Amino acid sequence: MSSEHSFDGEAPDVEVVFEKESHISSEDPPMEEWSSLLFDVREQVNVKRDRYEEGLYHPGSGEICAKYATISASSVLRHVYYNYPAVLDPGITEALLHPVPKIIYPDDGQELYMDICKEMNECPIRSFYRQLLEEKVDLKYYGINLSGFRPIAMALKLNRNVQILDLTDNWISEDGCFHLGEMLVDNITLKELNLTGCRIGPGGARCLLHNLHLNRSLKSINLSKNQLEDTGVEYLAKAIFKGSDICNVNLSYNKLSGKSVAILAEVIEINNKLTHLDMSWNTILSPNAIFNLCTNLSQNNKFEELNLSWNALSGQRVGNAMKTLMKNPNLRRLYLTNNRLEGPAIKAIAYNLQKAVKLEVLDLSFNPLTPNDAIILLTWLKDRRVKLQRLLMDNVFVNEQFLVLQKEVLKLKFRKNTVIVWGGLKPTFVSKGSDMRELLFNRADAICRMKSKKNPIDIALIILELHRESQEPWDTKMFMRAVRTRGAPLDDDLLFEMCSIFAGPRLPKSQTININALVEYVRRKWPDKKLPPTPPPEPEPAPAPPPKKGGKK
Repeated sequence: MSSEHSFDGEAPDVEVVFEKESHISSEDPPMEEWSSLLFDVREQVNVKRDRYEEGLYHPGSGEICAKYATISASSVLRHVYYNYPAVLDPGITEALLHPVPKIIYPDDGQELYMDICKEMNECPIRSFYRQLLEEKVDLKYYGINLSGFRPIAMALKLNRNVQILDLTDNWISEDGCFHLGEMLVDNITLKELNLTGCRIGPGGARCLLHNLHLNRSLKSINLSKNQLEDTGVEYLAKAIFKGSDICNVNLSYNKLSGKSVAILAEVIEINNKLTHLDMSWNTILSPNAIFNLCTNLSQNNKFEELNLSWNALSGQRVGNAMKTLMKNPNLRRLYLTNNRLEGPAIKAIAYNLQKAVKLEVLDLSFNPLTPNDAIILLTWLKDRRVKLQRLLMDNVFVNEQFLVLQKEVLKLKFRKNTVIVWGGLKPTFVSKGSDMRELLFNRADAICRMKSKKNPIDIALIILELHRESQEPWDTKMFMRAVRTRGAPLDDDLLFEMCSIFAGPRLPKSQTININALVEYVRRKWPDKKLPPTPPPEPEPAPAPPPKKGGKK
């Protein structure tokens, strides 16, 4: 079979009926068919080249003939339009392949401050620029623009010279507080920040104090007159809770209540590093909050100064708080001016002066102290254990006994440098002519006798009877009620005058009358009037004899 179909010899003729044309798009046409090569190449005629090949032309030296040059060759070399050095690289390579070089400013911040002011179109402060090289920057009352605090904060961020920044009475917005707060994160030199009267409010306090715990150099911050209220103090408390090293805090004139004191008391119990605390000129009316604060401060051996002036403090509870605070062995200054301390509170302070072994200044000015309260305080200065050097009692009136005691105290050797300040002398009243007490009792006796001529009422016997019941000071209202109960028709004015002349010790909520002094004067005025003797008790009747046993015999 295979031998039959083999094609030996010439191939047979095949008639072509139809042949399909195939077009392959991926194949390029041959080079001869390229359309780009289909152009006429004309022969270029160059006469000088043809002559040069024939040896009939030579190009010469290549220099321009002076005949055709309008200027000399030396002028051509110096001419700006004809000859200039070539630029190898105008900076394109560096601009494309390398990042923009970072500007490194000096640590003093002067150049950085000027550049930021130029960038923000802000007028720089010349005094601030100059003081960046000093220890203190003083810009108080300057009136800085609200946008001017960003350059100031950026310049102080890495400054190593400034230790005190005073911005007193410059209105700082929340944006300015934010930049100052960011500055405190990186600054390691600033020790004191004074923002008195900047009116930052609770929102500004939040921005300023958010990262305060990250700063380890700042020790003193003055936030007086900033309208913080209780909300602003909460942000400060959070910073102290997180471990802030702040030691001196001024929170005066901020509309604070007892809530702020309670918050600080809780935080100080955890992080107790304060040495100075000023909370004057607020509305702190909670004695319990003051007691908790003083209790925690008494456990801080580094605490030195407390100012609670102008807070309307009063009562025994506040006196106990000061008593607890005086147990602190390092307490040096205590300011309690313009409050309502008197009586028991003053006694609590006076009896614990010996425990405050380093107390130098005690300011109780403009408190309603009585002359007896002043004498109690001054008496303790005779004790050598009391180290007090300045006892300030402005606007407290004293009597002659106080002056005599003051001379005795100042004569002591260990009181050579002691300063005692008092308001004025309360003169002792010496009646001229008629005695007011005599007029008062004559009128009272006449009124009592006019009520009933047959059975007159004797005011002297009523007073002696009250003295027999109790020799302790009587409450004013109880005394008036007892006198009227016994039938004396005396009006309120007469009885009030009697109570004021023979006034007893003042209680926290009422006044008393000294019944012993009243009876002493009555006995001197009417020595013949005495109470009838108290009849002896009737003897008990003898018991009846028991009946005899047995009948009659």
